[in-house]
Amino acid sequence: MTAIAPHVSDFLRVRLPVERNASAHTRATYSHAFMLLFEFASRRLTCSPSCLALEQIDAKLVMAFLEHLERERKNGFSSRNARLAAIKSLFRYIEHRVPSAIDQVRRILAIPTKRSTSRLVGYLSRAEAQAIINAPDATMTGIRDRAMLHLAVATGIRVSELVGIQLEDVVLQPEPTLTVHGKGRRERRLPLWRETATALKRWMRARPDGPLPHLFLNDRGGVLTRSGFAYLLAKYVEVAARTVPSLRAKRVSPHVLRHTCAMLTLQATRDVRKVALWLGHAHLTTTEVYLRADPTEQLDALAKVAPFGLRPGRFKGTDRLMAMLAEARTIAS
Repeated sequence: MTAIAPHVSDFLRVRLPVERNASAHTRATYSHAFMLLFEFASRRLTCSPSCLALEQIDAKLVMAFLEHLERERKNGFSSRNARLAAIKSLFRYIEHRVPSAIDQVRRILAIPTKRSTSRLVGYLSRAEAQAIINAPDATMTGIRDRAMLHLAVATGIRVSELVGIQLEDVVLQPEPTLTVHGKGRRERRLPLWRETATALKRWMRARPDGPLPHLFLNDRGGVLTRSGFAYLLAKYVEVAARTVPSLRAKRVSPHVLRHTCAMLTLQATRDVRKVALWLGHAHLTTTEVYLRADPTEQLDALAKVAPFGLRPGRFKGTDRLMAMLAEARTIAS
């Protein structure tokens, strides 16, 4: 039996960061997928994760794990497919290190992804977004949270990008800008609204000093996590719903704030290419989902297409005299 732990360790510590130059976000995502897989395998095989053998992680177990994600963890198809992609990447790496496992690896690589329904993106109205931004109080924590929410809505950055912002990424003079370290190590620089810059200035004055370079810190002075921001957002959505009841019918996640920024940008510029640049999308096809969600785009298209002309007309029955003459002519002939 071949221990799988050393291969996983080399994959995360050498393959991804050194050979593939993968970002920290990618490594964290893959690590989380492997944690879920090995916790499931450990319970199923009644052994500790570090004692799992490569031969035990076969296609049958991976399929059971994927079913577990959908049924018990309630993961959607996109999350399920993302976990499967991480597992396949690991086993492609193992395939060249353990040639004897090639049949086992090929069966895992043959597991298909699931096609999901491409649903319309959810987003907030301007009034709903403003209510959430206004929800924090005037305490130091509230000043931090207001700056975070304002920045999330105004820039549309991903939650991983938001919690990863460092002090040196924010420039307030002469023009306020933010340097964003996006997916795939793609950096972009975004201008900031005056109101967003004002909220950031207030937080940077109130921010406690410490060794960490991150802009946003948690209540203990450590780095704010993605789950921490999601918790704060849910709290402020509940507060904002008291003044804007329509929020109660919406599921507001951190990514919904990104969708909101995208829709506001699209409606202001009417240019999907500018939305793609603003959000840091590598491919324009990723951004086209917002065209389907914006009814004004379809209305504009409808207005610009000339409708088909239809002549209303009116039914006119045959004259009785002419009908009689035609019948008589037929009989005579």
